[in-house]
Amino acid sequence: MFKRNLSVVSVLVLVLAVSLVLVGCGGEKVGNTQKEGGSNELTGTITIAGSTSVQPLSEELKDAFMEKHPGVIIHVQGGGSSAGIKAAITGAAEIGAASRNLKESEQDQGLVEHKIAVDGIAVVVNAKNTAVESLTVEQVRKIMCGEITNWSEVGGPDAGINVVSREEGSGTRSAFTHLVMKYKENGQEKEAELTAGAAIQSSNGAVRTTVANDEYAIGYLSLGYLDDSVRPVKIDGVEPTAENILQGRYKIARPFLYLTKGEPKGIIKEYIDWVFTPEAQDIVAENYVRVDK
Repeated sequence: MFKRNLSVVSVLVLVLAVSLVLVGCGGEKVGNTQKEGGSNELTGTITIAGSTSVQPLSEELKDAFMEKHPGVIIHVQGGGSSAGIKAAITGAAEIGAASRNLKESEQDQGLVEHKIAVDGIAVVVNAKNTAVESLTVEQVRKIMCGEITNWSEVGGPDAGINVVSREEGSGTRSAFTHLVMKYKENGQEKEAELTAGAAIQSSNGAVRTTVANDEYAIGYLSLGYLDDSVRPVKIDGVEPTAENILQGRYKIARPFLYLTKGEPKGIIKEYIDWVFTPEAQDIVAENYVRVDK
């Protein structure tokens, strides 16, 4: 009799334990996250991967969002725009980051674009190179393709020009190619090829460091990477500033995109919706052009 009662008690304890586990896991699912039962506090994990140009902005945005929602963890990774687009398509990341428009081959993959900012691409020279204050888009193109090889040809010292560029697949390079290296001749669109002697770097930071350490270098980088170690040149007499980009006066500019596989839901939607709030766009406006909705 005692053994029978003990068996019944054991079964009841087991049922109660399973019920508690199910209740504990029974919070509302939000994307790949859960809301704790009955609580409005967001919890979960988001991975943002892609453009190294977008990466610094994503880091600032995620820090602000995580401070508001301590239960959310956001991982920000680089890898380049192409990698970010692929990550969004395959589901390797909840959000892909790109600093260029989608190529035709990347369209019709179920991606939804969210333009979170507009960035300018600054053409930069060494801080000691003060003789060259402004270049035309055509001059920049001829320098980058190796047609102009000496600074004296554009008003600078009698010294060879050392070209610095990003790697293929970089969103910055793709945008720069589209905005600067492509041109029309006799009504036909053409594209100038990057000089074979260019020093190729894998990030905006590496381009900045290379130009900062070479008095005769020229390169290009995202507006958000500008600092006193390099000097941006005017393009067609216009400085690369957020105001000039917003007014359409500075032409070398491109979008910053978040990409999701389909319309975002749950915690992903909560985060992206927040990115378009005045609070988040104030962060954007520190280095880029805001896109309030």
